[in-house]
Amino acid sequence: MIKIHKLEKHFKTGDTEVKAVDGVDLFIKPGEFAAIMGPSGSGKSTLLYLLGAMDKPTGGKIIIDGKNLDDLNDIECSEFRNKKLGFIFQSFHLLPRMNLIRNAEIPMIYAQVKPVIRKKRALAMLSAVGLEDRTKHFPPQLSGGQCQRAAIARALVNNPSLLLADEPTGNLDSKTGVEIIGIFQALNRQGMTIVMVTHDEGMAMYAQSIIRMRDGRVEKVEKVEKPLKSELPVELESSLKEALNEVF
Repeated sequence: MIKIHKLEKHFKTGDTEVKAVDGVDLFIKPGEFAAIMGPSGSGKSTLLYLLGAMDKPTGGKIIIDGKNLDDLNDIECSEFRNKKLGFIFQSFHLLPRMNLIRNAEIPMIYAQVKPVIRKKRALAMLSAVGLEDRTKHFPPQLSGGQCQRAAIARALVNNPSLLLADEPTGNLDSKTGVEIIGIFQALNRQGMTIVMVTHDEGMAMYAQSIIRMRDGRVEKVEKVEKPLKSELPVELESSLKEALNEVF
């Protein structure tokens, strides 16, 4: 699924060169749920943004689903990002003046999906994450957990094969955070590859592997022998599966 070879990302700060990502080699299998951990400044979020084709590396290669991201021009990169990747941010990045249906439709507008299909997909995905009674609400009217669920729905509307999440539980209380991880685990059981950056060791233990970074490098990759489980209600997981399998 993901092959990274000698990946580098360097920044210039005045006369100083900062090696945010410094020669990373990594392989993430299809259908894996991986957590990236490390102290502040270790390069974990920079690595995630490079994987999401939201930034260009200084050197090295990223290959996702057989495509070398370095071979894509700006238009091809945007199309790849829109159709293959789903990205979830810590701060949700929902547009406050749009209701949840409109927020969820945004990736499909860029994918040139017809309006009637956009609305159907948006409603299906919002319902699948437990927001069927909030579809016409605006982000400021919602709790943090509801906003993150809406952000997940938006990330899923184009049925990506890879879901990337940057500190998705960082702004949430622990109970709500575990509920969000439950959605990730349900998606992973359905075959979706997930890479999640987190500073929380407890949340990382819900993943199948932990990639530990320091000073821009991968120190080690650990297999989680018995990942913790956060089960979704049966009806919610069933709704999520139906939305992914039937709407697309």
